[in-house]
Amino acid sequence: MRNITINKPVHVTALGFKKNLSAYPRQIEFEGRTYDFVDAGLSCLVRSGQMASQILTLTDGRSQFRLRSDNYGGLWTLLSMSA
Repeated sequence: MRNITINKPVHVTALGFKKNLSAYPRQIEFEGRTYDFVDAGLSCLVRSGQMASQILTLTDGRSQFRLRSDNYGGLWTLLSMSA
């Protein structure tokens, strides 16, 4: 598998919730395609000064996706995906 750097905004069309009620994307739309994720994946919080972003690694069962949230839940960026 190779990793493709994308770094473009995506539309989150469905959210899921973990046991601690934090939200994560269950489905996204990117360039006319819909991707459904299998589970909540791995996440980490990255802080730079007072700014914070959440980085998530999710899978649809075939490919891995790395997403970044602005940590306010409004803006999601697809950083990379494997192909």
